[in-house]
Amino acid sequence: VQLQASGGGLVQAGGSLRLSCKASGRSFSSLRMGWFRQAPGKERELVAADVWIGGSTYYADSVKGRFTISRDNAKNTAYLQMNGLKPEDAAIYYCAADDTDGLAFGYWGRGTLVTVSS
Repeated sequence: VQLQASGGGLVQAGGSLRLSCKASGRSFSSLRMGWFRQAPGKERELVAADVWIGGSTYYADSVKGRFTISRDNAKNTAYLQMNGLKPEDAAIYYCAADDTDGLAFGYWGRGTLVTVSS
């Protein structure tokens, strides 16, 4: 599975960005998608992810109500809509995929940088 993330950039605090992650190499509908981020000096954290069992979605507490994960199976693409961005959201964002349930991911794309100015 190959994943290509895009959509990062510089945005002012309070602004919005939409990240995209295009997948190839596997039937997209069989993949569970997730978004992680890593800020300088910090550990990588899971931001949002599909959870198959129960059809729910996971969000980190720090982004609940501001970020939304979605997908378009026809376009083989997952999205992370980020609203109300804060300086602490600045990080490299990575998309990930897996073909099993849970919150572990076996496939990773290159990151896309999000910078939030205050």
